Amino acid sequence: MTTPSDTAIMLNPTLSTLTPEKTPGTRTEPAKVDPIKTATGVYVSIHGHFYQPPRENPYLDAIERQPSASPFHDWNERIYHECYRPNAYARVFNDSGEVVGIVNNYEYLSFNIGATLMTWLERYDMEVYNRIIEADRKSAQRLNGHGNAIAQVYNHIIIPLANERDKYTQIRWGKEDFRSRFGRDPEGMWLAETAVDYPTLEALVAEGIKFIILAPSQAQRCRMIPPEGEPEPDWIEVGGAQIDPTRPYRCFLPDPQGGDTQEGDNRKSIDIFFYDGPISRDMGFDDLLNNSHNLLGRLGLAIQGDGRPSQLLSVATDGETFGHHKGGTEKCLAYAFVSEFPKHGWTVTNFAHYLSISPPAWEVQLKPVTAWSCAHGVDRWQDDCGCAGGGSWHQKWRRPLRDSLNWLRDQLTDIYEEQGRHLFLDPWQARDEYIKIVRDRSPENIDRFFRHHQTRPLTPLEQVDGLRLLEMQRHSLLMYTSCGWFFEELSRPEGVQILRYAARAIELAGDVAGVQLEREFIARLAFAPSNVDAFKDGAGVYRDLVQTDQISLEQVAAHYAISGLFTSYGPQQRVYCYDAYQRDYQLQRMGPLTLGVGQLQLVSEITRESVDLVFAVLHLGGWDFHCSIQPFTGRRAYTQMKEHLFGVLQEASAAHAILAMNEHFDGKSYNLRDLFAEERHRIMRLLSQETLMRLDQLYSQVYRDNYGIMMGFHRDELPVPKELQVAAEIALGHRCMESVLGLEQELGIAQGDGQVMSGHLGELEAIATEAEHTRCHLYLPEAKVILERSILRSLWDLLHEAQPELLEADIQRLERLIAVGQRLNLGLSLERSQELYFYWLTGQLDRHGLPSLDTTIASGSAESFAVSPGDPVQLRRLLLLGQTLRVHVSPQLEQLR
Repeated sequence: MTTPSDTAIMLNPTLSTLTPEKTPGTRTEPAKVDPIKTATGVYVSIHGHFYQPPRENPYLDAIERQPSASPFHDWNERIYHECYRPNAYARVFNDSGEVVGIVNNYEYLSFNIGATLMTWLERYDMEVYNRIIEADRKSAQRLNGHGNAIAQVYNHIIIPLANERDKYTQIRWGKEDFRSRFGRDPEGMWLAETAVDYPTLEALVAEGIKFIILAPSQAQRCRMIPPEGEPEPDWIEVGGAQIDPTRPYRCFLPDPQGGDTQEGDNRKSIDIFFYDGPISRDMGFDDLLNNSHNLLGRLGLAIQGDGRPSQLLSVATDGETFGHHKGGTEKCLAYAFVSEFPKHGWTVTNFAHYLSISPPAWEVQLKPVTAWSCAHGVDRWQDDCGCAGGGSWHQKWRRPLRDSLNWLRDQLTDIYEEQGRHLFLDPWQARDEYIKIVRDRSPENIDRFFRHHQTRPLTPLEQVDGLRLLEMQRHSLLMYTSCGWFFEELSRPEGVQILRYAARAIELAGDVAGVQLEREFIARLAFAPSNVDAFKDGAGVYRDLVQTDQISLEQVAAHYAISGLFTSYGPQQRVYCYDAYQRDYQLQRMGPLTLGVGQLQLVSEITRESVDLVFAVLHLGGWDFHCSIQPFTGRRAYTQMKEHLFGVLQEASAAHAILAMNEHFDGKSYNLRDLFAEERHRIMRLLSQETLMRLDQLYSQVYRDNYGIMMGFHRDELPVPKELQVAAEIALGHRCMESVLGLEQELGIAQGDGQVMSGHLGELEAIATEAEHTRCHLYLPEAKVILERSILRSLWDLLHEAQPELLEADIQRLERLIAVGQRLNLGLSLERSQELYFYWLTGQLDRHGLPSLDTTIASGSAESFAVSPGDPVQLRRLLLLGQTLRVHVSPQLEQLR
């Protein structure tokens, strides 16, 4: 009996090889051809477009909490856990659900990762970031120097709608960002939404890009490239997405003099791959990725049995498909890459490598201006074309939004040229190279940049203006990020985000040139009708969702001042993208009142602008704060103000203290609501601790007093009163968190004092038993994270630092940790511990060869486990731990018998 996929494989004789058949009766075998060096057989390139839009607050250079991404901090973090990391450590399981392999999918995927996403990954998890860089390096080693990674236009703007200068900057920034990470020039580039026209191709060719990837619907016609001196064949119309995606194409650029194409040997061209539309669509919207057998069978149906020596199966989709949109599908990819494809003789490649061994024999002409996700060219990003529509909502706001941003861009261009020519030898070259500062904002790098571009030695204030101008231009590019138009409504987060970048650019223009553009910009946004009555139009969206989020340096200082009541700051403290230098600080408490007074210098990492401020913050108790900020005017005035305020505090009168602060400070007063969300939430939790502790004690008492009653309800299979069940879950949850925190705190000395750790473990085991008896469900996400971290730390110590005489006790404690986490139903993930164990197993045991495992691990090595030579009993015990971690260790155990 065969599956549909099996049938497809058996019925397609070209699946395993595309080399010509042997003559019947011939006994000689053909010479073996290396498919890495010579185009022969079937090649597979699966391209993942990994991208997240810029989500950072333009004033803080950080992503703030996004509740819709719960339980994660923001959508980048959520998709990281569902997609980006799983693809760096994709599992291959056996039939028993044990890990038999861990695959870095980026080593086999063709991929681009947008600069905005790579920047976030670099900040958030260098381990995954480096794994992506390593994957490109290894793929280049495997594929004759052609790595899997390609570049992307910098922040995903629709290039055909950009003016010529912005086209080139987006490409140059994308190239430089790529080069700074992967250590090589990109060969290909991903265009946002695959949006393209011939001026875009001109810019790509001018910047040395060799190939791009497009949707089949973007081709107009194609034909074979005739040998020199041969007549040109007729064009084949393929405008209905009929182009054959199994070969590369060369696109010759139009003659600038007006002809169809340039003539002669020096014709400019770029190579184009068209992904297989139906298969790519099925990957994203069907069950094609449910298992690797389905994927292989579907790809096999696309092979052309026309006798050519090789062909490419090319598909492309959002990289987030693999794990985020379709959970767990990174495992399908991993098994296909390392097992299914090689088993059928297919070569996993990337587009650059395939071009190197199979240059285009066909040429193509494109439709005038197209994108994969819009049937109307690129109107989705400028008109109410119906794409992303549906229901009663319109997209009439798109054209006024783009017109407003185009007007703003042109105003900013005039300011940049006028102000920039006094500072930079070539303002536009300086903008193109500003990406080097965006990648590295160290003072040394900024100084190097100015030495190269300045018209003369600039003063510190002039350098600040120069950086403001360049930041203004960066935000003018960010405000064109494509997703601002992609969906159905302007007031969605994507539309609001690009308006926030516009607002920041307007503010920077005012700082440098004193030009006020906001009023006119808002007036133009009023022509962009919103579907939401509360906003009415783009002007309402701007006023309600953008202006209210603008941040001043005084607000940063207020954030510092209020936070300082709960945190011990040193002389220098990082506050998002600002360095806060504490010049003076004094704190006093009097009864229920707490007063902090200080002098502070804030320096922006981005523009180098600085300001000296003084602050006074009064905590009246609870959530009631009163904070005032003003410029530092001199040491004498500051000292007098400080002495007066602390003198008034002696009266222990909140009213007198506030009056005294108002006497010394003019302007706005700040409170807890003015803190940035992350810190505000932290302080709210701190302020709630005492109340929560009292409630925990109350619920614990209720639980203890009524334990027998609860058990009586359970014995008689009666529903427990909700009040008692809630009290039990809160009481047990509180005990569980205390034990988990204590366990982590003592983990560092657990190897020397196992009794401490065993005490916490025993308490957790007792809690688990109690929760089972009382049928309590403990929702403790923080405990889950801490316990996972503790298991990983214990395993690391076991594999690298354990003493042989304590091996059995250490393993038993680790197994008890794992077991109690599972009994508590915390949703424990052992993935990182699996990875650590698997790499230790394959890197240490298998590296030295089998079967003499008992003598392979050298004691005293920092990279190995200290097992006594010739002690197979200890080694067997360690291998049995692998079974607990669900890692396949049966072959090693078998050899130890």
